[in-house]
Amino acid sequence: MATPLVTPAADQAPTVLPDPTPATTAPTPTTGVPLVPATGAALTFRPGRWIDGWNPEDDAQWASTGRAIARRNLGLSVFAEFLGFAVWALWSIVVPQLPAAGFDLTVDQMFWLIAVPSLVGATLRIPYTFAVPLFGGRNWTVVSALLLLLPTLALAWAVQDPTTSFGTLLCVAALAGVGGGNFASSMANISFFYPEREKGRALGLNAAGGNLGTAAVQFTVPIVIVAGAGLQLERAGLMFVPLAILAAVLAWRAMDNLSNAKADPRAYGAAARRRHTWIISFVYIGTFGSFIGFSGAFPTLLKGQFPEVTMSIAFLGALVGSVARPLGGMLADRWGGTRVTIVAFAVMATGTVGAIFALRAHAFGPFLASFLVLFVATGAGNGSVYRMIPAVFRFGAVDATDLAARGKAAAGCLGIAGAVGAFGGFLIPRGFAVSTSLTGNIQAALWVIVGLYVVMATTTWAVYQRRGSAFGTTVI
Repeated sequence: MATPLVTPAADQAPTVLPDPTPATTAPTPTTGVPLVPATGAALTFRPGRWIDGWNPEDDAQWASTGRAIARRNLGLSVFAEFLGFAVWALWSIVVPQLPAAGFDLTVDQMFWLIAVPSLVGATLRIPYTFAVPLFGGRNWTVVSALLLLLPTLALAWAVQDPTTSFGTLLCVAALAGVGGGNFASSMANISFFYPEREKGRALGLNAAGGNLGTAAVQFTVPIVIVAGAGLQLERAGLMFVPLAILAAVLAWRAMDNLSNAKADPRAYGAAARRRHTWIISFVYIGTFGSFIGFSGAFPTLLKGQFPEVTMSIAFLGALVGSVARPLGGMLADRWGGTRVTIVAFAVMATGTVGAIFALRAHAFGPFLASFLVLFVATGAGNGSVYRMIPAVFRFGAVDATDLAARGKAAAGCLGIAGAVGAFGGFLIPRGFAVSTSLTGNIQAALWVIVGLYVVMATTTWAVYQRRGSAFGTTVI
C-alpha cells in the first residue's frame, strides 16, 4: 500500500496525497512534510510545529516515531516546569535575607511574603490547564516561560531599595505565583503525549523534575547573592532571566503542538459533582500542601529558630521530598495508594512531633532530622494520592461507556486536587504567623498540623481502606 505524503500549498492547509514510492527516511518537522513511520498511522507536521494524527495508543506509531517525540517534549517540559517551581519558591529564600538588606519587616509580614505566591499559584492552576488545548503545548510553554520574567525582574527592582513599601513587596511576591501555574499546564501537556500504560511514569518524572526547582533555588540563591562583595539580593531575580529566555527558545525550536489535544470542561464539572474529588483534594492538602508550605517556610524557620546555622542547608527538605515523590508512586503500585498514604500521614505526624520537641530543646540536629523525615513522607504521599485517583474513579464501572465517563471525571479530579492541594502552601506559613503572634512560637501551629494529619489519615482509611466501606476489599 502506498504511504501518504503531505504537500502543503502556499495558501492552504496541508493535504494528504498518495505517494507511489515507499518512504524510507523521515523528513525534518520544519519542512511541513509528514514524518511517516514504517508502520502505524502517519504523522503530519504543519507550520508552527503542529502535529496531526497523534495517537500514542497506536503501538506501531508509538514504537516508530511517537516515543522519541514524546521524550523530547517531556525533557523540555521538565526544564520549563523546573524553572516555574524555582521562581514560585524564590521568595521562600529571599525573605529571610531581607532584614540583612535593610528591610524592616515584622514576622507576620515576612510570612505573608512567603505565603502569597502559593495562593496565586494555586488559583492559576485550573486556568493554566486549559491553556494547552487553547494555544498548543509548545506555544503555551513559550508564553509561560517568558511570563517568568515578570516576577524575576520585578524582584530584582524591588529588593534594591530598602524603603520599598510592604504593599509593593507583596504585589511583587504575588507575581511569583505564575510559576506555580506552570505545573498544571505542563502536566496537562505531557498527558496528551503518552499512552495510558506509560502516562503514570511520565507524569511522575515531570512532577518530580518540577518539584526539584524548589530545592535548586534554595541551594543556589544563598551562594549567588553573596558572590563577590556584600549582599546583592537583586541577583536572586536576575539569575533566572537568561534561564527563562533559554526555556522559551528551546520550547519554540524543539517542542510540538498536538492538534488533537483537547480539554473537556465537562470533566471538571463531572469531577466537581463527585464527593471523592473533594475528599481526595482534602487529603492532598495534607501531602502536597505540606510539601509546598514547609518548603516555603523552612528557610525562615531555620533563620529564626537557629540563627547560628547556615541557611544554605534549607534546600535539603525540598530535595528529599522531590526525590521521594516517584518512590511513593511505585510503592502505591505495589501496595495500594491508600495504604501508602495512611503510612505517609503517620510518618508526617511523627516527624512533626519530633520537630516540636527539638524546638523545645533547641536541638538543631533532631530538628533537621525530623523535618527531613517529614519531607520524605510528604513526597511519598504526593505520589500515592495521585495513584489513588484513577483507582477510586474506576471502581464500580459497569461497561466501557461508564468507564470512559469515569476516566474523564478522574482527569478533572487531578486538576481540582492539584489546585486545592497547593493552597496548603498558603495555609502553613499563615498558620505559623498566627501562632507566632499569639504564642510567641510556631509550636501551637505544629500541633494543629499533627491533629490535621490524624484526621486526614482517618478519613483516608474510613473511606478507602475500611472493609465496611463502599470499596470493600478492593485495593485502592
